[in-house]
Amino acid sequence: QVQLVESGGGLVHTGGSLTLSCEGFGFDVTLYDMRWFRQAQGKEREWVATIMETGNTEYTASVKGRFTASRENFRNGVSLQMNNLQPDDAAVYSCTAFINGVNYWGRGTQVTVSS
Repeated sequence: QVQLVESGGGLVHTGGSLTLSCEGFGFDVTLYDMRWFRQAQGKEREWVATIMETGNTEYTASVKGRFTASRENFRNGVSLQMNNLQPDDAAVYSCTAFINGVNYWGRGTQVTVSS
């Protein structure tokens, strides 16, 4: 059974850093592109970053240069290092994997940024 479990969220001050992790169960994360999305309260879900099977990464413009997606093969997962966090970054962050025609989502982890 495929599952994704995010962790690492929390409360930080503006300018602070957090590292989110997403651990995969029931599949080999290294074989798939992995994506991070976020959804702020009252807003639509937004794509944040992709780390491809190759290790290449892509980011939405607002986080480029501040966020870094990486693979954590030792835990069959991926991470999202977030630096210089701003109030607009506050959201529930979720990871997702598209496997055999199905988009699997984790439950997400809350990131709160205090100004």
